[in-house]
Amino acid sequence: MKLSMPLMYAGNPREAADQVGALEKAGLDTVWVAEAYGFDSPTLMGYLAAKTETIEIGSAILNIYSRTPGALLQTAAGLDNVSGGRAILGLGASGPQVIEGFHGVPYSKPLGRTAEVIDIVRRGLKREPLTNDGIIKLPLTKEHGAVTGLGKPLKLLTRPERDTIPIYVAALGPKNVEQAAEIADGWIPHLFHPEKAHLVWDEPLAAGKARRSPDLGPLEVNAGGMVAIGEGPETKALLDFARPIFALYVGGMGAKGKNFYNDVARAYGYEKEAEEIQDLYLSGKKKEAEALVPTEWLEAANLVGPASYVKERIAAFREAGVTNLSLTPASDDPAATIAQVKEWVS
Repeated sequence: MKLSMPLMYAGNPREAADQVGALEKAGLDTVWVAEAYGFDSPTLMGYLAAKTETIEIGSAILNIYSRTPGALLQTAAGLDNVSGGRAILGLGASGPQVIEGFHGVPYSKPLGRTAEVIDIVRRGLKREPLTNDGIIKLPLTKEHGAVTGLGKPLKLLTRPERDTIPIYVAALGPKNVEQAAEIADGWIPHLFHPEKAHLVWDEPLAAGKARRSPDLGPLEVNAGGMVAIGEGPETKALLDFARPIFALYVGGMGAKGKNFYNDVARAYGYEKEAEEIQDLYLSGKKKEAEALVPTEWLEAANLVGPASYVKERIAAFREAGVTNLSLTPASDDPAATIAQVKEWVS
């Protein structure tokens, strides 16, 4: 089992690089750099590549709308080049609020677009001329909006570091997860409950894997949560720091009837709580919404407690199919926490 971590980035790249360098020495395998509608992730990923030596550097996630497939290809190849073959391309559809609100691009056909982007990027890394006749039109013709009609199939000008780069897909909905299991190298589910994950995703994962090409190898799964190792009640109390995140996603990420995370909460069996959290959150009562996040979910999705309990949670994530345990250390010495967990998983 690999260890990964979502980078906690407050805007100072030098501090971030120092943090990642220490985590690399402690045994962290992968660092994930988010984007959402903050700073772009490739800029920081490139900076981290120059300051590290062995750690994999992944985007989690780049959305499939605001950059063309050609731009995503260039970004993936460029990051792999500056990192010496350590890049991971994490992709996702994001959501309508970000895509239409921040980028001004229609949020349409996420499944079909995801598949086409992955296919184009993979072919592009092998330096095949870019062509596509689906949702995405390459080259663009006058029939589909070209002004000059002079576009022609072009291949990546520079030879990439690797002709294949791992592509992970962030997905939650059944069809999206099924597609990820079929065509992606890895899958990133959020707010993962190891003991209840099978209720939500067993069927779509099985359906996707049944059509999966043997050339891809087994599907990697990246999931996890906060980690804090300690005996006292103050350690257990750290779980409350996760409440705002859970409430934000279940209650505030999307609108009524269009919130993927709320759907997952319901599928886990938290229908009543999901309904109430969303109603409270959307009406501005965030603290009340946070209080309703089921403690059982927080305990299962995170690794907080005595060493024996944290080891049990590691085993639960492994049993649920997680191959890359994503950890957010809640301690004064994150590198020491990572080193301890690394010893256990090894």
